[in-house]
Amino acid sequence: MAHITEASERPILKSKVFLYVTEFFSGLSVMAAELGASRLLAPYFSSSQIVWTIIIGTIMIALALGAVFGGRWADRDPNPDKLYMRIMVAAVWISLIPLVGKYLILLISGMLIVTVSTNFLIIAAFVSCAIIFVPPLFLLGTVTAGLNKFATTSLEDNASVVGRLSACNTIGSILGTFLPTFVTIPAVGTFVSFLIFSGALLVIPLIYFISIRARRVSCAVCALIFAITSCLSPLTGFAFWENSSTLAYEGESIYNYLQVKNLSDRTILSTNVLFGVQSVTMKNQGLTGMYYDTALAAPALADHADSALILGMGTGTYARQLKQYYPDMKITGVEIDQKITDLAGRYFDEPSSIPVSTYDGRAWLAASDQTYDVIMVDAYQDITIPFQMSSTEFFTMVKGHLNPGGVMVVNMNMISDGAGSINEALTDTIASVFGERNMLTADVPSTTNRELFAKTIGEDKSTKGASDIKRDAKAIPLRSVTYMRTGSEDLKWYMNEVAERFEEVEAPGSASTILTDDKAPVEVLGMRAIDQLIAKEAGPYREILKTEGIGGLLRAVQ
Repeated sequence: MAHITEASERPILKSKVFLYVTEFFSGLSVMAAELGASRLLAPYFSSSQIVWTIIIGTIMIALALGAVFGGRWADRDPNPDKLYMRIMVAAVWISLIPLVGKYLILLISGMLIVTVSTNFLIIAAFVSCAIIFVPPLFLLGTVTAGLNKFATTSLEDNASVVGRLSACNTIGSILGTFLPTFVTIPAVGTFVSFLIFSGALLVIPLIYFISIRARRVSCAVCALIFAITSCLSPLTGFAFWENSSTLAYEGESIYNYLQVKNLSDRTILSTNVLFGVQSVTMKNQGLTGMYYDTALAAPALADHADSALILGMGTGTYARQLKQYYPDMKITGVEIDQKITDLAGRYFDEPSSIPVSTYDGRAWLAASDQTYDVIMVDAYQDITIPFQMSSTEFFTMVKGHLNPGGVMVVNMNMISDGAGSINEALTDTIASVFGERNMLTADVPSTTNRELFAKTIGEDKSTKGASDIKRDAKAIPLRSVTYMRTGSEDLKWYMNEVAERFEEVEAPGSASTILTDDKAPVEVLGMRAIDQLIAKEAGPYREILKTEGIGGLLRAVQ
């Protein structure tokens, strides 16, 4: 058998142990690269199920093609040198991803944003993933077939050899799944994680070639490239274009990419470098000019304003606003990301007197029997909308935690209207729980935010009758209640302006999309909103590209 001769000429392969070690590190690197892909793409395209589907699908295609060609190449030319050379190239490629990947993503996005009219997120994420991750994972996909060729000495133990190789690959894949998520990414970040796992993979072919005294120049070049990218990659972050004088922090948690910018009048937190701001703190007391101000209508619309729960505490901006205007209000916060809570205390002056639980908002509600006058749902990050916090079951749970006459306010990040829009689906879903007569919406000027208010029926019928959000939201009663409870002239007159922006909600129709735990296509609906936003913002540039070509487009963006 020709392949036995080839392998027997390599002393390092005789015991088969090195083959199993190779398979282990191949599986480890594949899964680590997949987890790393999600973190590399998330700051630009979100971490939605759509992006995960693209990553998994693209990588599976690469591995499948690698398996086919790897088997063919192993049968045609059973030379282990070629296999270990492919592993070395894959390792170096993966090590270059943290240095080059972010530039490729922005280049691809910039090209597509002025040429693609629909499904931008899908296309941009797919092209980025295909260019960055398919080549190295295709090469790693050839490993198992080649190793099987070299490890098999007879048909009598062929199945046992395949089983051991499969076990080594699986064990490596398990570690490659858990280590990045729970150890390396939280500890040292995505970029260094790529370097750790690519470096571990690179050691295998280096040991192989050094042991047989071959490919010394190739080994030296690959080691040099790895050393260079190891030095340069950590020096720039995901948002490498940001002014270093204003960028106070850039890092990662288990859940998010995190960026804190310290501007002259405010401090802001972003979890996505392309889709805006998730939290802000103004350096001067007063109104923020953002959606938090409009959401301050909630305690004025409620029958009482003694307690509040914030699901999606973030850096505590809404809690600070409530404390400023309602100092006696008892406030509780829930935030799933402990790193954000840590940043809130470090950069955003989050009041230490407000308890914050590190928990998923819905799971926290399920474990609590407390009720509140105001519940703020602020857990939607652009198109990354947790489906479990968008369904009728969730809003029924929120309603059950409101006191009689209590108000829920939901921050809907994107103003996306019309049939099939995410806001229509969310509004109809909430209306199916609270009733459309007990709901109002208010768009926030100069932003893409919309606040939705929903009220439960109160009990104070002797003096006011049943709670009526539409009556309470009119300018005069809203101003009066606000001033009576806060004593603030500024907030009183701001509520007068909010009253003018209130819009009534229509009853859900027979064709309405009601989101449930079983069916909540929030990623697809959110993607449509992104397409609408891109079409609006990129429309002028697309017209320039069409009429003046690339030269005109380059002049326009300078």
